[in-house]
Amino acid sequence: MTSIVKVKTGSKFEDHGSYSRLVAVDNWIFVSNTAGRNPRTKQIPADLTEQTRQVLANIEAALTSVDARLEDVIAARVFVQFPEDVETVMTAYGERMRGIDPTLTMTCPQLGATEYKVEIDVTAYRGASQAEVQRRTITL
Repeated sequence: MTSIVKVKTGSKFEDHGSYSRLVAVDNWIFVSNTAGRNPRTKQIPADLTEQTRQVLANIEAALTSVDARLEDVIAARVFVQFPEDVETVMTAYGERMRGIDPTLTMTCPQLGATEYKVEIDVTAYRGASQAEVQRRTITL
């Protein structure tokens, strides 16, 4: 039988919008678009690098709640509020995700508020971090 786990963080946005931070269906894990609000202080870092790191820390905490790891991420979608910030976000994201190497979509849509400079959602597969990985390079 299929197992489904829905995780909420207590965010007022999750209740208002009737969504879960994370839904795990067997080993497939889907994490909602996540902002860089520190869960303890409720503050969003003004510094873009720190905000990006906080987003990834929030995602990692959500994954941990269902016995998964950031290293299990197989696809990521990064939403950057301002196009001029893409390089900074890419650098901070790359520092944390190096070696994990999921697929990546990075785009610059308008986000819900200007204090949100970056948001990220991911898809993970529990146990992917333990799988044998073949790396290939192709010529396009």
